Amino acid sequence: MSKIKSIGRCLGEGADGSIWFFCDGCGGPHSIKVNSPGTPGPNWCYNGNPDTPTFTPSVLARTTGAPDGRSVMTDEEVLEYDAIYKSGGRDAVFASRFGKVCHSFVTDGRIQYLGDCTHALAGQTVVLPNWEESWAKW
Repeated sequence: MSKIKSIGRCLGEGADGSIWFFCDGCGGPHSIKVNSPGTPGPNWCYNGNPDTPTFTPSVLARTTGAPDGRSVMTDEEVLEYDAIYKSGGRDAVFASRFGKVCHSFVTDGRIQYLGDCTHALAGQTVVLPNWEESWAKW
């Protein structure tokens, strides 16, 4: 992974121009491409303020992993995960107990976690955490 430099209280910036923020709900960073019309893939509008950022539209991060907030799957879970993937692909895994969703609005330096999040902060709004402190702990 390329180095992420701090550009404000709660944001980092990748060498490729991506903007990074730390998500307390997921316990890790999310990155988005901003203000880059004409480039492939999702793209967000950004107000340019690294201390109180606003991104539009909402940020949806989907991933998979160990259930129940654990970071490592048991051997049995690995077999189950593989069987689900083999039978239905990535979308089937997203729909299973291994699917994780983080869906939020980032507005004025706060992150509003929407109700479809699968982590404990679903439905809550919190201040974006300090980028450097969060990155160092991660």
